[in-house]
Amino acid sequence: MNVNFVIAGRLRRDTLLPAEGRPLIDVPGGSLLYAASGLTVWEKGIGLLARVGEDYPHNWLKDFSRHTWDTRGVRILAEAMDQRYFQASLDPQTVTRSNPVAHFARLGLTFPKSLLGYTPPSDIEDDRKTSPPDAPRPADIPPDYLEAHAAHLCPLDFMTANRISSAFRQVGAATLTLDPSAAYMTASALEDVRSLLHGLTAFLPSEEELRALFWGRLSDLWEMAEAAASFGCEFIVVKRGGRGQMLYDSASKKRWEIPAYPARLADLTGAGDSFSGGFLAGYAKTFDPLRAVLHGNVSASLTVEGSGAFHALEMLPGLAQARLESLAAIVRSV
Repeated sequence: MNVNFVIAGRLRRDTLLPAEGRPLIDVPGGSLLYAASGLTVWEKGIGLLARVGEDYPHNWLKDFSRHTWDTRGVRILAEAMDQRYFQASLDPQTVTRSNPVAHFARLGLTFPKSLLGYTPPSDIEDDRKTSPPDAPRPADIPPDYLEAHAAHLCPLDFMTANRISSAFRQVGAATLTLDPSAAYMTASALEDVRSLLHGLTAFLPSEEELRALFWGRLSDLWEMAEAAASFGCEFIVVKRGGRGQMLYDSASKKRWEIPAYPARLADLTGAGDSFSGGFLAGYAKTFDPLRAVLHGNVSASLTVEGSGAFHALEMLPGLAQARLESLAAIVRSV
């Protein structure tokens, strides 16, 4: 398989209680899969870069090949790792990750054995000096992955994001995009983030993350986007959930506001990652940042209409293209 795209991220064992639809108990998940699905809506030939424990279901990795995903970049460590993730949706736009026992009881469901002993992750802390064991390392990258046309980094700790992005910059990757981790998007980490953005094609933070980075310095989102672009990044895309995206082009100084496609919301899990995957596909295809945002927007719209990392791939033929054309007609520059 030719690997044209590489996505670095994390794999999880998800248990999701969506606002509508059936519960998903111990299924493949994680930022890596949602981003890969968002990309696969438009393109093929994706290499996955991640780490898992020896207890991660090996049959899941084999199944990923059905989507033309190459798993040679998934390193299986000789140790068990707790890669479980729980999320309950109180309504389509309100989620919680705490107290799974209470949520199963609320819904009258039997608590699954797969969640026994599960402890929700603690509050996000500054992660600039540590890397978790499931974060990929440059040594995990198969040599031919470095020849890919484009690469995307899902939210990872600062050290990992810096090392992996450096590996692709050193070989002159044509397109390199990054979705930051909220852990290092803080005012105190601004200088570190400045170095991380240098040489990126696109930086894809959420509105909350961008505001946190410039807290106490700037209050206008467009000014924040322009400041981030001045760090050496071509395009800044601010993800704003149901309000769509803001796009800033550092070369032309142009600004666009792109409304979210009016999808039927069922589950917001993975929407941002799916957007990032779609953006990468769109930019690699057109080298037009606006068209890239439209591709990402549509990928996210397909993801939120159901649950699970593969829902976007279950669409009717032609649906994504139809949504792309519909969305393009209502975009405006500012």
